Parts: sequence; C-alpha cells; structure tokens
Amino acid sequence: MDGIFVPADILMPDKTDLTKWTVVACDQFSSQREYWDETERIVGAEPSSLRLIIPEAYLREGDTQRRVEDTYRAMKSYTQSGVFRTLKRSFVYVQRTQTDGRIRHGLVGALDLEAYDYAAGAAAPVRASEHTVPSRLPVRVEIRRGAPLECPHIMTLIDDPDRHIIEPLADRCGGLEPLYDFDLLHGAGHLRGWRVDGAAADEISAAVSSCPGDVKIIVGDGNHSLAAAKEYWNELKQKLTNEQAQSHPARYALVELNNVYDEAIDFEAIHRVVFGADAGLVNDFATELGGGGYQVLCVTKDGARTVSVGASCIGELIGKVDSFIERHMSQGGAVDYIHGEETARTLAAQDGAVGFILPSMGKSDFFETVIKNGLFPKKSFSIGHAEDKRHYLECRSIRA
Repeated sequence: MDGIFVPADILMPDKTDLTKWTVVACDQFSSQREYWDETERIVGAEPSSLRLIIPEAYLREGDTQRRVEDTYRAMKSYTQSGVFRTLKRSFVYVQRTQTDGRIRHGLVGALDLEAYDYAAGAAAPVRASEHTVPSRLPVRVEIRRGAPLECPHIMTLIDDPDRHIIEPLADRCGGLEPLYDFDLLHGAGHLRGWRVDGAAADEISAAVSSCPGDVKIIVGDGNHSLAAAKEYWNELKQKLTNEQAQSHPARYALVELNNVYDEAIDFEAIHRVVFGADAGLVNDFATELGGGGYQVLCVTKDGARTVSVGASCIGELIGKVDSFIERHMSQGGAVDYIHGEETARTLAAQDGAVGFILPSMGKSDFFETVIKNGLFPKKSFSIGHAEDKRHYLECRSIRA
C-alpha cells in the first residue's frame, strides 16, 4: 500500500445491535464509574466493543491483567464466531451527528506508522499534537502485543481549508454502499456510514499525501494509543524481513481522519481537578502565576475565582498550569484530567478538591502552533465534548 493514509481491510460488526456494540472512548468519564456501570447494564451479554477495551474508570481496581485477558478472549471469540464481515481495501465515510446537532465528517482508514513520529521536534509528515508520557506507553504496548484486533478511538486532522478531500463525499452518498445508520448510547448522537473503495479510495489517499506543507496529518485524539502502536511496530519489524515489513498489518493503525476546518469540530479544553487540596492552592496559584492575558477559573467548594496568567500561546499556558500542579503535588494529592466544564466544576466542588478550568483554543491556530511551537503538553485539549468523542465501531486485524 502506498501513501500515508490508505484503505484497509475493515472488520464491520454484522447482524449486531450497533447501538449496544458502539461505546465511547475508554479515556472518557474516567472519574464517573457510574457511566460505565450503566453501559455494562445496557449492553448485557450482547456483542459489544465494550468487551474489546478497558475503561480507564476501572484501572484503579487492581485487576487490569484479568481485564486484558478478557479483551483478548472477546476479540478471538468475535473473530471466530462470525460477528464481523470484512470490507476489503476500503475507507468508511462517517457522518457523526453530535449532541449539539452539528454533523462531523470523517473517514476511517489506515495510517502508515512509518510516516508517523511522536517525538518532540520530529520531522515526519504525521506528528503528535501533545507530549507523550513515557510511563503511559508500556501497558498500552503490552496490550497491543497480545491483541489480534484493534478497535480505535484515534482521531487525526488534516489542514484542508478548501474542504476538497473529505467533505465532497457528502454529495456522493447516493452512489456509495450504506453500512450503518443508528443512534448512540446515552444520547450521544447518531452515526451514519458508507463504504468508499476502488478508484474513489485511491484518489482520496493520493490527495491526503499531496496536502501542502511538510506536516500532512496531526493526531488530535488518541495520541498515546497511536504512540503505543508505533512502539509495537518498531519492536515487531526488527523480526521481519524487508518484504514482510512492507505489508504487515501492524505497520498500520486504524484511525478516523477529519478536517480541522470541519464546522462541527471544536477544540474543547481539558480541565484539571486536584484532589487532596484546599482553597490555599488557589491563593498560591494566583501569587505564582497571576498577571497576563489568559483567564483560568479556579473552583473550590467555597466558590470560583478567575486568575489571569501570562503566556505566549495556550500551549505555554497549559504547561505553566501543569508545572504548578506538579510542584504542589509533591506533598501529596492526585490530579485528574476532565472533559467538560460542568463535570470539572462538580468534582471541584467536593471537599478537598480544586479545579482549574482552562480556556479553549481556536482551531485556526492548531497546525501553526504544532509546526512553530512543537508539541502541546499532555491532555491539552479535546475534540468536542466527552459525549461527542469518537466511539469504537470499526475494527481491523493486526496479525499477519
């Protein structure tokens, strides 16, 4: 396969209740165990991508290895029992109706990991948007090492202000094979999908590779998941011949490609909530960082206070906030990264908690910021609200 983003052999759930099959990204609602417990109740014993992932809300329970083994068994069972049908060498064009009613356009396909580098200062055509935390990779690599399938929540972005690559597919749906049309769980919106293959798929792949500039694609969501796929591929290819490495399934990772200029795409801030702290932390924050143009709302059970913080860009602002939290957590406490201002405010209003509500980034600055200033700090932004994140649906084999 030639190109940095190419058609794939996509495994599509067949004769399955897709509403129960399709669940939100595992890193969402990480402090709201009740969300995932309710999802478990709704899904019951039916086939579901819930069985192929480990929600981060469960990772504190100390039974991670058992859960990993359960996902392997489910992947093998679904593959062997005919849950999937294969869309040979295809893209999937996706229309996602979000909770606000806007429709996001995406294209599910395979990203060539040889074209991707997540390191700071990388010169690859596919780059990360935020710093990768090395300690978060080993468990992800270990899971991918033993998994026969991938079921991704990764969203990647192209810089296409003229909207000539993905968006024109909306006018061609009548000539494409329809794949699905259903509501998502928990009122998270609606999904419609069509198969794109043959010459149309080849044209799209060539257009992505021909995007102007040295940076063709930037990872929006799922930076650590893609970095783990890259690390596993770097490990595996050492055992392969050059010929085997050219076409091995693990050389690629299934992702959704979106246009940063899609009218339904917004960059939502990811807020910080510190547990094991008190209102004195807000005073320290204002003393150490106060004075500048960016507004950070500090929330405790006693109320809220806005602190202005100076920074040259929003990435620098987030770095300053994280450095402050890290320094003050040396005496104890824990931090969680929360999608959604309302959720962050609710958590911060508990005894012993302090929330830092961060401003959002204008999407027109996204590519320019990454190119000129390098990577954002980890958990800097989210593409949309938690409910609007990419859900797990399409799968792909990563075994030869």
